[in-house]
Amino acid sequence: MAHADPHLRVGVDLGGTKTEAVVVRLGGDAPEVVARRRIPTARDLGYEHIVLQTCALVRDVASDAGVADLPPVGVGMPGSRTRDGRVKNSNTTCLNGMPFEADVVRALGREVTFANDANCFALAEATWGASRGARVSFGVILGTGVGGGVVLEGPAGRPRAWEGAQGIAGEWGHVTLEPRDGPPCYCGRRGCVETYLSGPAIERAYEERSGARLGLPEIAVAATRGDDVARALLDERVEVFGRALATVLDVLDPDVVVLGGGVSNLDVFYERGAAAVARWTFTDVLATKIVKHALGDSAGVLGAALLP
Repeated sequence: MAHADPHLRVGVDLGGTKTEAVVVRLGGDAPEVVARRRIPTARDLGYEHIVLQTCALVRDVASDAGVADLPPVGVGMPGSRTRDGRVKNSNTTCLNGMPFEADVVRALGREVTFANDANCFALAEATWGASRGARVSFGVILGTGVGGGVVLEGPAGRPRAWEGAQGIAGEWGHVTLEPRDGPPCYCGRRGCVETYLSGPAIERAYEERSGARLGLPEIAVAATRGDDVARALLDERVEVFGRALATVLDVLDPDVVVLGGGVSNLDVFYERGAAAVARWTFTDVLATKIVKHALGDSAGVLGAALLP
């Protein structure tokens, strides 16, 4: 086993479909990933299993890195915290109402720093990626769920995530677009942005309209090959994207918006997304850049490593 390295950090990204952990060496212009593990998130097995799975992953990735003492740990997770430290607003619904942070700390036997997963994504992109150097950036997750994170330029130019008074800063995925007639959301409301722009929502809408079940990449390909249902659906969702993101720009007015998550890999959001946003934003010229993530689908786990 190697001697303790003060620059090592463990980052964990607890996502809706996968959980990833890395050991990262910080201190340079780019993160050095020493070890990495990725496993499916077993949401169907319940809360206790997720706690055990998360802690086992932390220990395993540290062992892979050959470190004797567990480095500081940061965890990015869906949702935020109530005043008594329980999880709220998580689309991994078995976490809601549970003392996830306290249980992970107890199981690992050391302090752990937690943050919303979208905040971690936004922080990593502002530190090393597509929004590096921005005064204010907004990181968008379009994946299993829809979320966002606000990052501000901090002291000495070091980016810092802004959580807000309730820990919900950036949660544009639960801005309600159609409160009466929109699709039902796990949060108990109807017509949230997430019910239109998440990957599962787009796939579900395609199946309802066409009778065929396709994955998101297949829907995108079908739209370019004469599938009228796929084309109309993506056109509609780009317009929803524009209307919804404009609400963020009208309030926050960021320098850069960075898109991440599986839905963000669809070219249509870059080909026509900015124009859709511009149609709804309260400005004559849209100066905010809307860009694709630079760090791939590991941005969240790298951002988590920046937390402790």
